[in-house]
Amino acid sequence: MNGVVDGTIVTLSRIEALVEPYDWVFAREQAAEIDAYWSRISAGKPAMFNGRVMLQHRAAIADGVFRAGYFETDYAAFMSWRDFGHPGPIVRNGFAMAALRAADGAFLCGRMGDHTANPGKVYFAAGTPDRSDVRPGGTLDLAGSVTRELCEETGLTSEEIAVEESWTAVILTGRIAFMRPVSVPLGAETARALMLARIAEQDEPELSDIVIIRSLADCDRYDMPPFMRPYLAHIYGQD
Repeated sequence: MNGVVDGTIVTLSRIEALVEPYDWVFAREQAAEIDAYWSRISAGKPAMFNGRVMLQHRAAIADGVFRAGYFETDYAAFMSWRDFGHPGPIVRNGFAMAALRAADGAFLCGRMGDHTANPGKVYFAAGTPDRSDVRPGGTLDLAGSVTRELCEETGLTSEEIAVEESWTAVILTGRIAFMRPVSVPLGAETARALMLARIAEQDEPELSDIVIIRSLADCDRYDMPPFMRPYLAHIYGQD
């Protein structure tokens, strides 16, 4: 993948993503293993739905533009591939995240509920791209995914937030977190209380809590996926 190097953080002006045909050898050749693994990890978790998601099979960065090709697969294959150690040719979960920041400068993350695929993990609102992110002509709307996931998970509305145009890509083995700055015009404690009240009204909330991050040291108190600390270190100028 041209210019896409594991362990790097890249500032981007935009992302151009297309959904296109791709023969994913892993999913085709390990179908039985995938079925068995999915049965095991989804047992007792009816909220884990084997829907369709989009993964990235090609990517290149030039002049601040990230250009990528995505293909469609099912969630069971994605989870198996992730947990089996990303076997096969280079494929990545290239997902968008809402790097939500309060008016006082603190970041606001969600803690995933016990019924989800990532119980207890603390990170920005995000989701692996799916069919709802595909637009006419086959483009993948990662910018739209930022707003949709944030609003669905936290209960905030699009009118209550401001989304910046820039992106920061945190590139790791098997995944790329496309961070987009989002702000809410409230102090962190007030914003957290508002989101918790909205979450309490949801039938099946994904989040069990809203976590406030005021410094890089706060990260040590939580179980965060590996793309979170590098991004926050980058923002706080400690990378």
